[in-house]
Amino acid sequence: MTTTTLAVLVPLLPFLGAVAGLLLGRTAPGFVRPLAVLPALASLVLAALVTARQGGGRAIDSATQLTPTGSVPIELALHIDGFAALVAVLVAFVASCVQIYSTGYLRDDPRYASYAALVSLFTSAMLLVVYSGDLIVLLVGWEVMGICSYFLVGHYWETPEARAASLKAFLVTKLGDVPFLIGLFALATDAGSFRITTVLDTVATGGLDHPTLIALLLLAGVAGKSAQFPLHTWLPDAMAGPTPVSALIHAATMVAAGIYFVARLLPVFEASRAAMVVLAVMAAVTMIGSGLAALAQDDIKRVLAYSTIGQLGYMTGALAVGDRGAAVFHLLSHGAFKALLFLAAGAVIHAAGTNSLAAMSRMGHLRDRVPDAFWTMTVALLALAAIPPFSGFFSKESVLGAAEHVATGHTEHAPGAAGWTVLVAGLFAALLTAAYATRLWLLAFRGRGAEAPDHGRQPLSMTVVLWVLAVPSLAMGGIAYRSLPGWFESPDLAPTLTTSVLGTGIALVGGIVTYAAWWHTTAYATRVPLGAVAAHPEGDAGRVEAEAIASHRAAYGDLTSAPDPADPGRLLLGPLFRPAAGGFHLDAVYAALFVRPVLAAARLVRFLDREVVETYVRGAGAVPRLLGAAVRRAQTGNAQTYVSALLAGTVVLAVAALLVATGA
Repeated sequence: MTTTTLAVLVPLLPFLGAVAGLLLGRTAPGFVRPLAVLPALASLVLAALVTARQGGGRAIDSATQLTPTGSVPIELALHIDGFAALVAVLVAFVASCVQIYSTGYLRDDPRYASYAALVSLFTSAMLLVVYSGDLIVLLVGWEVMGICSYFLVGHYWETPEARAASLKAFLVTKLGDVPFLIGLFALATDAGSFRITTVLDTVATGGLDHPTLIALLLLAGVAGKSAQFPLHTWLPDAMAGPTPVSALIHAATMVAAGIYFVARLLPVFEASRAAMVVLAVMAAVTMIGSGLAALAQDDIKRVLAYSTIGQLGYMTGALAVGDRGAAVFHLLSHGAFKALLFLAAGAVIHAAGTNSLAAMSRMGHLRDRVPDAFWTMTVALLALAAIPPFSGFFSKESVLGAAEHVATGHTEHAPGAAGWTVLVAGLFAALLTAAYATRLWLLAFRGRGAEAPDHGRQPLSMTVVLWVLAVPSLAMGGIAYRSLPGWFESPDLAPTLTTSVLGTGIALVGGIVTYAAWWHTTAYATRVPLGAVAAHPEGDAGRVEAEAIASHRAAYGDLTSAPDPADPGRLLLGPLFRPAAGGFHLDAVYAALFVRPVLAAARLVRFLDREVVETYVRGAGAVPRLLGAAVRRAQTGNAQTYVSALLAGTVVLAVAALLVATGA
């Protein structure tokens, strides 16, 4: 079987599995789980074979004209280079893990059949994006992922949170897709083709007439799909969906699509220095803002959601300094440990009995309850915090190293300002990442929440998946940074001494300070119960206790409403805690700037339609109705009346004729 045929089957098999799952879900429920798992596993095997045959060498290209357009052709094309082959393996691997995990996690869900089919369709769409060599075909997969996310985030449609989250995800991403579509057409117009290879050749010869405009239009779609500032607000709310869906969206599909797209067309963005600076600023704001927000969340899944936004910011930062190898390396590494984080969080949520809120302040005594989730999540959090030798260390250091090279003038792929912006923001984000990762670990596994009823051991399908994902989270980075540069056409992915020391040192400081804050607040909360602090005046507790109470009040504000007096996030963020917990109120800003004006305009249009347009319509109908009523009154049915009217009319006509004749 040729490599091209294998590549075609990679996205096709999950698609066929989705169709079969939807058709047989009700009539043959026994086939639902095999139809969910087997196509994903088969796709993984075929993707691995394609990767082995491609071998990081010359790209595999194949195309056939899809339909004649008369101008710019649209082709069903494949373009598989080294990093496309590896990303496809990641997508199929994570999708297989999610499907296997879901057989246990959603075993009693009445809508499992449609859920599994949508996950397969989601996987197929992302694989189509990865392998596509034509921008229009890529756009098809891009939009199919959008509708799949709408249905999957809204899986629990009985709850208002899920309905609102699915609608928000759909609308915000579509807001970015409109300029994205315009940018694609502008790019194809300049290049004369939708073929990615033709576009890249055009860029190489300086054939783009409007590189800055095209790059900025495309960035709008990337910001929406990959949840980058300012279109990132949909992703934390999307946690209302099932946890395995969150793992799939955050690790290998949807949000990864935007990063992959920029990596695929990076020369288009490098053609505009202004676009690279915009990309760097977007990455910096995203990294820092999401890190602060993650440090203030009580919902474990929202912490991970903001974490994803920040890690995507690192990938965007790598692209902003012109190193797609570092970006895709971190994409691969992040895909493994972020899938593990979400799936382990699913086990923690189930064990804690806090399915509705996943609130860490309500978790307690979970380390011994879910040992598999505890150990695997510990591995994933260390990878997230970029502690060596875990995989996140090597991939994140490749990003910081690339930024350092640009900042110090060792490469001219991007402006120096972009390098400094990404480097400084990345180091500060490393501090925040270690802080919120440590906080999550402490609150989830060493928290003071009430012990929930024991729900029994997790299904084997869930536990096995956690340990499978733990392997690449632990070992992939050390192996990959030596072997992957050739696949990415990147000169070097090895950590540099300066950024390694700075990044690791800052991460350790973040973890240690967070642990110290947690120890301080826990010791204080144990010594002086929260109710006592709120109820008694400071003078009754003595000088030492009065000072502790004062600091506690200064850190926590309203003590009676604090979810957990032992939350180090409150102490670390201080007055920033409340704004950060609310995502810095960006939703309120957008509501004031966009939602309310649109609603007001809609009300005005409705008023004009009802009071003005409909008035004319009603008037146009009223005149014939009145004339008809007048004519109807004349139709009495009395023959004498008709004869009299006829004679009267005759007399009138005769008189009129006489007058005319006389006047003549």
